[in-house]
Formats: sequence, C-alpha cells, structure tokens
Amino acid sequence: MQEFTEAIVDESSALYSEDLAPIPASKRTWNTWNYAALWISMSLCIPTYMMASSLIQGGMNWWQAIFTIFLGNSIVLIPMVLNGRAGAKYGIPFPVLVRSSFGTSGANIPALLRAIVACGWFGIQTWIGGFSIYQMLRLWVPSLETLPTVFPASFGLQTGPAICFFLFWLLNMYVVYLGVESIKKLLVFKAFFLPVAALALLWWAISAGNGLGPILEQPAKFATSAEFFAFFFPALTGMVGFWATLSLNIPDFTRYATSQQAQVRGQIIGLPPAMTLFSFIGVVVTSATTIIYGTTIWDPLVLAGKFDSKVLVSVAMIAVAISTLATNIAANIVSPANDFANLAPSKIDFRTGGYITGVIGILIFPWKLIADPTGFIFTWLVGYSSLLGPVGGIMIADYFFLRKQKLVLTDLYSETGIYQFKNGFNSAAIIALLAGILPNIPGFLITIKVIPADSVPGWISQLYNYAWFVGFFVSGLVYLGLMRGNINAKDARYSAKSTEDLSLNA
Repeated sequence: MQEFTEAIVDESSALYSEDLAPIPASKRTWNTWNYAALWISMSLCIPTYMMASSLIQGGMNWWQAIFTIFLGNSIVLIPMVLNGRAGAKYGIPFPVLVRSSFGTSGANIPALLRAIVACGWFGIQTWIGGFSIYQMLRLWVPSLETLPTVFPASFGLQTGPAICFFLFWLLNMYVVYLGVESIKKLLVFKAFFLPVAALALLWWAISAGNGLGPILEQPAKFATSAEFFAFFFPALTGMVGFWATLSLNIPDFTRYATSQQAQVRGQIIGLPPAMTLFSFIGVVVTSATTIIYGTTIWDPLVLAGKFDSKVLVSVAMIAVAISTLATNIAANIVSPANDFANLAPSKIDFRTGGYITGVIGILIFPWKLIADPTGFIFTWLVGYSSLLGPVGGIMIADYFFLRKQKLVLTDLYSETGIYQFKNGFNSAAIIALLAGILPNIPGFLITIKVIPADSVPGWISQLYNYAWFVGFFVSGLVYLGLMRGNINAKDARYSAKSTEDLSLNA
C-alpha cells in the first residue's frame, strides 16, 4: 500500500502551469524497472566513458578508477533517493519542491543554478554528437580538416568541427520543436545499440592489447600515496558531481512513481551498477590504448578516428550521434526547460525553455570544458558540484528535518501561502546557500588560474577538493540553525493544514 498526497491547487495562480502541476495518482505509472531502465540508459553515454578514462589519464590504475566511480555513485545515490521521496509522495517537480525551502520566488535561484549546469551538459553532449559527425565526414571529405579558421584563437575552435557542432545543435532544437515524445524511438535504438557497441570496443581492446592481463597490469602513475590522495579526493568529488544535477531534479522523474519502493529500488538497481560496469569498459579500453598506441587516449571519438575502415568509423559515429541525441533530450533538456518555465509559468512553455537551454549550451563553450581530463574533472565536475551540493543540503534539511516530510501542497502554488516567506524569498535559505558556496570559491579561482595558489592558506584552497561535501553539509547545517524556532507566523497553520491534504492509497 502506498500513500499519495493530492490536493486541489489554484490553476489561476501565476505559480501554476500544466508542466509544473502535481501528477495525480492515476497517472503515476513508473515502476521499479522503469527507473532502472532510465538510469541504465542515462549511464550508457560517452561522458560516462570519458569520466572513467579521465581517471586513467590522470594516473590511476584500473581498480582505483573503478573503486572511485563506484564509491562516488553510491554516495550520490543517497541524496538521489531522499530528494526523490517528495516527488513520489506529492507528484511535484523539482522547481515546485524547492519552493518550500527557498520561497515561491526564491525557488528560481536554485532552479536557475541547476538549469545553467544542465545547459552546460547539453552543450557538452551536443559537442560530442557534432564531433562524432565531424570524425565521420572528414574521412569522406578530407578538405573539412583544412577549412580556413574563422574563429579567434581564444575560442580554440576549428572551422570543420564548429560546422558539425552547429548542425547537430540544430537537430537537437528540431527535436525540441517536435516534442519529447519524438525521442522515444531513439531511446529504444540507444538501449540496444550502445551496449553492443561498448562490448565490441571492449573486445577490440582485449584483442589488440594482447589479452586482459597486460591491460589490467598497467600501473598507477602516482609516486607516493600523497600524490594519489591529492588526485583521489577531487576525483571522488567529481564522480559525485557527475550526477549532482539529477540528485536535485530527481523529483522531475519520481513524480511518476507507482510507489516509494519503485523509485528507491529502481535507482539502487540502475545507478551504481550501470555506471560501474560501463565505466569498466572505459577504463579497460583507455588502458589498452597505452599498450597499443604508446599514449593514453581518453576520448573515445579520437580513438575511433584512428581506425582504418571508413565504413566502420562512419557507422560507429552515426550511432554515437543518434544515441547522444537521445540522451541529450532526456537528460539535459527536460529538466532545465522546467526550470526556465518556473520563471514565468504562464509565458514560458517547455519548447521555449528548450530553446533557452540550447542557446546557453553554446555560450558555455563546451569544447573547452572537455578539452582535457584535468579540466573536465577539476574545473567542470568539481566546479559545479560546489554550487549544487549546497542546494541539496538545504533541500534535505528542509524536507526531512524541518518539515518532517510534510508539505502543504496547495500553498506550493499559492502567492499568499506559508511558503511565501517575505516577498517570496526565504532569507535563511539564501544565506545558507552563500555560506556553502563561499568556502569553495578560493580553490576554484586557483584552479582556473585567476589567483595564485599562495594567495590563500593551503587548507582553505584544499576545501575545493571536497566541494560538494563541504557545500552540502555547511549549507544544510546553517539552514537548520537559522530556521529552527524561526518558522514564520504563517507556519503555525502548518501542522493542521498539512492534514487537510487528500491521502489516497494505491
């Protein structure tokens, strides 16, 4: 038996739209295997391979990389499951849930932070898809490699890859125009093709690398344990950061759950095992490139470009482009589109939100984010985890410790309800958010070389290596400290009013 909570919300409110409305119990149809399939599908993507291979490029051996990935995904599973509970209980998406802690207007702050990160991922996936098309076309049209440079040197962008990137970007925008339903067939294609392609790549690596033994015998490149841990902790933070966006917006998916058990079991079955298994392929193949080519190739698209057969490379690159398109729409368009819609529910619909996502995805310069493994982990993954960790800490502190998993559903859509706080903003959440972000700023500025490493004490700059964890716990604790005994007068209605919600058993 599963308790769902429903209530009649004011559809005339400026905070309401069909995209943000609670999902009624009758339309919650996702079971355990739907969630497992979702995570398996999202895990089987090129960035997962690149994340794993970047650890090998950074100096780890195969088991150190696999352990780091498994541990990171097991850690992020915790906030994933916890934040998913509210979505499953109330049928609400992330932008609505976060109103309970940040306020009806203040919710736009974490929603936009999360949306910007998702836009970055959209840009990265679009670049990967576009570059796969470039790797194919350059074999048949060699002149594509020698086109005159039209972008400033600071852009770090060649003309041929830029053209393919833009064409693939247009394809993504066309799918947004058609609607998410159009992506279903591509997701089915991906579910069948990508595992087969990954296993084929694994078979090639083992064959060309003279068996699995020599590949797994590749040693770590760290001279001392101190060097290992200096890389391990930010790498672990990066692994947690890899799914930091989904750990917040998981209610966007769990709102369709048939039960709490369905979303919990599905995520446990789908996330850590799928990420670990697919990462293992990335680790083995990347280790094999050291034996085969004498250098470590961490980018699978660059690796595929080294194969001799034009037909083989073309088929592989087309398949990568199609599967990347499917992942991009499912993982990186749906959520930010909802976030942008939350800014003005009556004016911005899903399609418009998708277009906004696409434009920002270009402006983030995704080709620079994944130009090297160090930048991918230390700048991108760790950097944005310092923004999203604090939001996750505040959400969990609010829902579990302050609200005791009870929300007034009608007031989440009301401009005069208990989540209005002061002019729609909860100052305690904003202060807590800043408190969680602040400790990580010096380390981030040092990482991107804005300030010299000796400009701040070493222990302060080292906090950045644990950015997600620091932000999560600092913001969560500060929020609880500010909110304990300080819930405004309107919240005196809270306990009584929350029992008025309609509870259904299904």
